Amino acid sequence: MSRSSDTVTDPLRPDDYVGSAAPTVNQPKLGPLGYLRFFWRQLTSMRTALFLLLLLAIAAIPGSLVPQRSADPNGVQTYYDNDVELARVLDFFQLFDVYGSVWFSAVYLLLFISLIGCVLPRTKHHFQALRSRPPKTPARLQRLEGFRTQELGGTDVAGAVASADQVLRRAGYRTERYGDSVSAERGYLRETGNLVFHSALVGVLICVGLGGGLGYTGQKIIVEGQSFTNTLLAYDSFNPGRWFGEETLNPYRIELDSLDVEYEEQNLNAYGQPLDFTANVRVYDQGAPEGVDSTIKVNEPLREGGNDIYLLGNGFAPTITVRNADGDVVFREAVPFLPQDAQLTSIGVVKVPDGLSEQLGMIGFFYPTASELETGALASTHPDLRNPVLTLQLYTGDLQLDDGIPRSVYALETDDMTQLTGRGTDIESLVLAEGDTVEMPNGLGTVTFEQVDRYVSLDIHRDPTQGWVLIFAVLAVAGLLTSLFIPRRRVWIKATEGPDGGVRLEYAGLARGEDPGLERAVADVAERHRKALEKPGA
Repeated sequence: MSRSSDTVTDPLRPDDYVGSAAPTVNQPKLGPLGYLRFFWRQLTSMRTALFLLLLLAIAAIPGSLVPQRSADPNGVQTYYDNDVELARVLDFFQLFDVYGSVWFSAVYLLLFISLIGCVLPRTKHHFQALRSRPPKTPARLQRLEGFRTQELGGTDVAGAVASADQVLRRAGYRTERYGDSVSAERGYLRETGNLVFHSALVGVLICVGLGGGLGYTGQKIIVEGQSFTNTLLAYDSFNPGRWFGEETLNPYRIELDSLDVEYEEQNLNAYGQPLDFTANVRVYDQGAPEGVDSTIKVNEPLREGGNDIYLLGNGFAPTITVRNADGDVVFREAVPFLPQDAQLTSIGVVKVPDGLSEQLGMIGFFYPTASELETGALASTHPDLRNPVLTLQLYTGDLQLDDGIPRSVYALETDDMTQLTGRGTDIESLVLAEGDTVEMPNGLGTVTFEQVDRYVSLDIHRDPTQGWVLIFAVLAVAGLLTSLFIPRRRVWIKATEGPDGGVRLEYAGLARGEDPGLERAVADVAERHRKALEKPGA
């Protein structure tokens, strides 16, 4: 056979093999619509949905590592106080608002679209499969799994087929007769569970999105004896959803009667560690204008007015009174101090803008159980009130309260102020025990440490869809378990007349996917069928 110079002459290849001279295959161009269809199929594939679900879980990790403005605005402010440059970088990438960021929302929406694109076609296909008949019996059952035969006398082919149909129906199979055989299938609930699982995931995504837009989160500090009314102006910090309306604030009032704290007193290795916190409150609303006593614990929130009220923290609020040189009271307030360590050594700020010859700012340190160290410094040795002491550093100058810029009540900007007491001055910090009154320098007046009360920090959260989230979560778990533990099977029973006048029965099965119990299921069907045929009068 003659060959052209551009054909391959490898003796190991057939004569008709085409080598480098093979013609180029010209594929048709997809065009814009074709590319859209291609990307849509890629997006709505189950592989893409699983990848996006994993990516969403990874994207949520920074939300637990970096404080979020919606839940911990003070933590965000601490980042700015400690390292402004780092905080700006984190803020640029929206790491302080992870769950509302552009990149998290993009993954969220893509996952939402991908799941819908997966569920809808599969639901249509599953509905068509439920309405279809079981497939015809294969001609050669011996090629299938679990194949077995048995020969029985005392019956005929028609009776054996009718009995097989009844046995399979009682076992939960859908059956269809094809001549002298029965085709049966079961396990459609597996695909139903799979669709319920993915549909429930879509429901969870919808509820989470709606809950974040319709709900809100707020924080409030309440001192013993004081109360909180559920109005927008009463919150210390408030983070509404994008569709929040002030009319969703249901009217109620919470009054803090006391905060009970239990400390470890027996185990010296854990001495002073808190064991339990209980906020005793009285709740007033339209249904109970006289008030109802209730409690709030760390893991036992109070449900009121559609809100979940959580106990986040606690501390001490010394009542400080400032009088001017004439003895007039210019400031009297229970000032919450922020704990700094496990012994509740706390720091707080007092600002007195009016009533004195110049504006006054004080940075205070509160020690619940004060003890003097060898260096002469004070420290708290127990978190409970056993020897409360308050020290104050005084500053005079502009408090910057009149320039229209919001200022934190827990911070005092001292760069442009004059320090009167404390380190770096000739006058030591003012030291006050409970009930003490001391003179302030420069004839400003006096300051009195009246008493000390506890306060609680409450997180007030509203999510109108959390009940639906629970329902969809339960459905997702139920659907997943159903799809995992219910097998999809097909079983066939074929009857033929034997040479000796009996009936020869053939059994076989086929599974969709891995099914280690298929052979046992076929054997069980065969045994039930044999017993049914051997019964008198069968």
